[in-house]
Amino acid sequence: MSASLSEPVTSDLIAPGAATALLEAYRPGGDRFLATPHHTLLGSGTATEVPHDARPPARRVRDTLAARRAAGDPGPVVVGSIPFAPGAPAALAVPENVRWAPPLREDPLVALPVPRTGQRPDWQVTEVPAPERYAEAVAAAVARMRAGEFDKVVLARTLELTSPHRLDLPGMLRSLARRDPGGYTFAVPTGPGRTLIGASPELLVARRGGQLTANPLAGSAPRSGDLAEDVRRAVALLESPKDLHEHAVVVAAVRAALAPFCTRLDVPERPTLVRTEAMWHLSTTVTGDLADEDVTALDLASALHPTPAVCGTPTDVARAVIAESEPFDRGPYTGMVGWQNADGDGEWVVTIRCAEAEGRGLRLFAGAGVVAASSPEAETAETGAKFRTFLNAVGAEL
Repeated sequence: MSASLSEPVTSDLIAPGAATALLEAYRPGGDRFLATPHHTLLGSGTATEVPHDARPPARRVRDTLAARRAAGDPGPVVVGSIPFAPGAPAALAVPENVRWAPPLREDPLVALPVPRTGQRPDWQVTEVPAPERYAEAVAAAVARMRAGEFDKVVLARTLELTSPHRLDLPGMLRSLARRDPGGYTFAVPTGPGRTLIGASPELLVARRGGQLTANPLAGSAPRSGDLAEDVRRAVALLESPKDLHEHAVVVAAVRAALAPFCTRLDVPERPTLVRTEAMWHLSTTVTGDLADEDVTALDLASALHPTPAVCGTPTDVARAVIAESEPFDRGPYTGMVGWQNADGDGEWVVTIRCAEAEGRGLRLFAGAGVVAASSPEAETAETGAKFRTFLNAVGAEL
């Protein structure tokens, strides 16, 4: 039986180990797992797939959930991912069974040592494009921005990892989740034999009742294993004119997209810092009160997507530059992954720090925000640092 977020959490779900039990129970193919700072969710089986047609994704999700509720499901929930490209098919479904638990960060068992994935560290790694080609694309974009053609573009590259052994997706998921239990960890099917798996630091938007929260990230620096150097990098990021400008562009876009939906929108004047295992990020937490409680979480997410943090500005020009510069299809990368219930509540996360698994291969993605002040060498190094989240989890090296 499905359980909605609005239903009381029973006592067996707040016992120590409830969240990690869902993590341990995940099995690829038929399961959908999502851990956030507020909830842990495991969906099993597929009751209904959200159809792909001319309706906007938010309308299709709303209609699918309403139909499930009318058919007698007391708490239907849609879980899945929406790709970066507009109009591309999404991978969204109502699971047959949904189990909820408190957040992983509140589960004392998550503090146990990070388990080995069981994946042997004999990966074959191919960079697409090669670092020098990526740096050339960044340099070309910088030249065009300095000529006044556009303001920002996010350019990505991929790592293609191939193993001679069967992929241990449950082990990878456990490793990702335990390394950053306060983040957003996910594993959802994206097609026959394909799984999207990752650990994103960035909430696109969440809605609960009449309130929304968004947490745009833009501007980043790699962590250091040396404490003094790590602190120096964090302070430098907070004072970096280039990164503060990049962050301000994203926050302004989030404000403009959400303001029409709100009677109140609180946007802090200056960013703070959030950290993951591999990166420091500039972060702003935006909160608001909805003017219309019929507006769903995915309505809000669709109004935001894509933010300049994953695409650029102006959006149409940035999309064109991405298409010209990246020799691959982003697929689910820089789209969104999350859940929504029939009341319109939900959480949608920016799909970064992720990989798509198929067969014995993984395709990892990482991008960097390019502005007129960008350095090709620095942006290439930033993507390399962002790959570390997943490389560390699977025991691979770049």
